[in-house]
Amino acid sequence: MNRERKSNDSRRAGRTAGRMGRADTRSPKREVRTATIRKTGPKETKETGAEKSNGTDKIRLNKFLSNAGICSRRDADGYIEAGLVSVNGTVVTELGTKIEPGDDVRFNGERIRGEKKVYIVMNKPKNYVTTMSDPHAEHCVIELINRSLCPERVFPVGRLDKATTGVLLLTNDGELAEKLTHPSYMKKKIYHVWLDKSIRSQDLDRLVKGIKLEDGTVYADEAAIVDNDKEQIGIEIHSGKNRVIRRMMEALGYRVRKLDRVYFAGLTKKKLSRGQWRFLTDEEVIMLKTGMYE
Repeated sequence: MNRERKSNDSRRAGRTAGRMGRADTRSPKREVRTATIRKTGPKETKETGAEKSNGTDKIRLNKFLSNAGICSRRDADGYIEAGLVSVNGTVVTELGTKIEPGDDVRFNGERIRGEKKVYIVMNKPKNYVTTMSDPHAEHCVIELINRSLCPERVFPVGRLDKATTGVLLLTNDGELAEKLTHPSYMKKKIYHVWLDKSIRSQDLDRLVKGIKLEDGTVYADEAAIVDNDKEQIGIEIHSGKNRVIRRMMEALGYRVRKLDRVYFAGLTKKKLSRGQWRFLTDEEVIMLKTGMYE
């Protein structure tokens, strides 16, 4: 049975290695997935965050900020608690606050107005952070967006650390950002990893069997050597834990010299040089929202 398991792991690793060599040139398999909306009560649903009261549609403040393209709902909660949001002239710090149509909502003193939804894929360069603002960072990916071409305020979906390069999605669609980053949705990512030394075959197996980290055990879906170079591996993973690839390799005794994300939720960096970006096509947006890429 152990020989059979090892054989299966080897075949999976071989498939990943093949994909790593052509991740930017081949369209991934498409599969349609459907989602079921579950009712959580007579007045409110988990999906909409809306409530009907005295004939008026109310909406959660964090969802309003997300829909307006300010940030994701999770980030909005942090901004609310920090006192950066006001409603009708009053600073609101209580999570779960609901507002009504016509309310004057301001973020950092600026009134929030609706914007058209924008979707951008970028090939993130090294030494750029993916936070909206960081006083300790020299460069932010937002600086790379040409405002004459994209006047809308977009934000990065998920995070790549400063040293990591590769596929990055930016948008002002908070609902989509939430769907793509929430752990329950398990979106696929593929990384090209350069190590400080040759990897042992048993360590490739350990990546698939699971690596115990301080915040839980993490499993790679597939792991394989790239281009017959044992210092380069491809890792397919669904986990959204912070710095997960670097921490997994460190747990095995390796240092990551270079890390490049070549695939995220169906998107690649095909034909994009480092630091370049483009708008997604309508077809790509539909596929991203429906999960047809995966």
